Amino acid sequence: MTRESRGIQSIEVGGELLRALARSGEPMMLRDLAREAGMAPAKAHPYLASFSRIGLIEQDETTGRYEIGALALELGLISLRRLSAVRIATPKIAALASAIDHAVSLAVWGTHGPTVVRLEEPSHPVHIVMRVGSVMALLETATGRAFAAFLPPKTVNAALESGLDHLGVGYNPKRALKSPAITELLSEVRSHGLARAIGDPLPGVNAFAAPVFDHAGRIALVVTAMGPAGTFDARWGSPIAGALRDCARDVSQQLGYGITEMAR
Repeated sequence: MTRESRGIQSIEVGGELLRALARSGEPMMLRDLAREAGMAPAKAHPYLASFSRIGLIEQDETTGRYEIGALALELGLISLRRLSAVRIATPKIAALASAIDHAVSLAVWGTHGPTVVRLEEPSHPVHIVMRVGSVMALLETATGRAFAAFLPPKTVNAALESGLDHLGVGYNPKRALKSPAITELLSEVRSHGLARAIGDPLPGVNAFAAPVFDHAGRIALVVTAMGPAGTFDARWGSPIAGALRDCARDVSQQLGYGITEMAR
């Protein structure tokens, strides 16, 4: 047996209990946890006692149920922080662009605002003024609106006051987010889980943008699909909208979105 293949069988056996608890996502009684791990309760109990001592699991003194412990949560969060949202999302947007045959981009919140970091082209030529490194207007583009709807208002206000967005005549940057028109616009984004731009700011080009969230529920990046108005169905319930939502949801789940609620 090579050095790389050596292991401690008892740890691997006990690991089945941890996997069962992770699959459940809820506190479990000893008998149920043992059954899910494929072992007798009498065999499972010593493992659980040891895992409790090192903080991998905890037992509720009132109910007797076992749940994920502080050490396990800490290890999980460390792993999540090491994940790169862009690295995870890149193959997803390539598949999305192929499926809908429209351009798809990834944008992160950069020093100058929403910044494109990846761009997948469709199979047919399309003339869209966007490239990697492009900074998108915060309130005038679907990408920017998705960020504005889900970033902390303080961050958005700071960006507006710093001149990172062209608001047009009649808007005061310090009161922009409180204006009825913008309040309604961002409320629509939150309601649909998507931002939409129809021929604006680019005439003849439609776009949808979906937020991706990390394990802490913060917006990590935005996935945007865009294409010519003649072939890009901009209805909220269109197949393009559905595929984009699914893509953003998949990336969010891989980043651990919802893990805080599951661990409670």
